[in-house]
Amino acid sequence: MNLIGKRYECERCAAEVLCTRQGEGSLACCGAPMRVKAAKPLPASD
Repeated sequence: MNLIGKRYECERCAAEVLCTRQGEGSLACCGAPMRVKAAKPLPASD
């Protein structure tokens, strides 16, 4: 299942996709499934 608001990236060509609608199935690019991109840590507000 695709998760709304998550970014997916291709490990082969570095393409990125932002999921805007949740649904069944999986995303694929270059013949391989795409993985959820890890979120970057936010800077401290101190």
